[in-house]
Amino acid sequence: MRILIVEDDRKVASFVARGLREEGWTADVAHDGEDGLLKAAVHPYDAIVLDVMLPARSGFEVVRELRSRDVASPVLMLTARDASEDVVTGLDAGADDYLTKPFAFDELIARLRALMRRGGRERLDRLTYADVDIDLIRHRATRAGEALDLTPLEFRLLEYFMRNAERVVRRTELLEKVWDLSFDPMSNVVDVHVRRLRQKLRQGERTPLVQTVRGVGYVLREEDA
Repeated sequence: MRILIVEDDRKVASFVARGLREEGWTADVAHDGEDGLLKAAVHPYDAIVLDVMLPARSGFEVVRELRSRDVASPVLMLTARDASEDVVTGLDAGADDYLTKPFAFDELIARLRALMRRGGRERLDRLTYADVDIDLIRHRATRAGEALDLTPLEFRLLEYFMRNAERVVRRTELLEKVWDLSFDPMSNVVDVHVRRLRQKLRQGERTPLVQTVRGVGYVLREEDA
């Protein structure tokens, strides 16, 4: 799961992002409404945590603009405890739920899980390609009915490949989408983890599915390159 946090309080944003990553999710952060709008309009987030009071553009403006662009990522708005008018305005603008500050992290996680189960964008809770199936809610992956023992990062890699099946994905794109933009692009970290994922997908004599496109990146497809 990939979550966008739009929050100008850097301590709060860091706390939430760290907690989400410990859950095995990917978290991107924006500290003002303009940057949040840009990221949310470009990347297909599973959910957006959006503060109301932001520099550049308010949370209300951001969610209105996203809905006008047909971006349907579920939005959880963060509001002040006594600002009931913010709740009404946010929901009317297109937000899906709200959470008052201060909040418990466990409640934030529960709200996000509920939003993603209900959906927002036209995306399924399950992805399938060839004989590989992944359950995005239960965080499980199988091949031909047999469980794949994947680390959280390998699961995110597989999810990204399946969402982009039969399209060549560059290493730099994987660094951005799966590693939260935080790794050295000259590192071989992508190659190492893709190799491990390929080995786990092989499961005996089956094709590994993830193919290397020399000098470019990788592609998920059934036939060998």
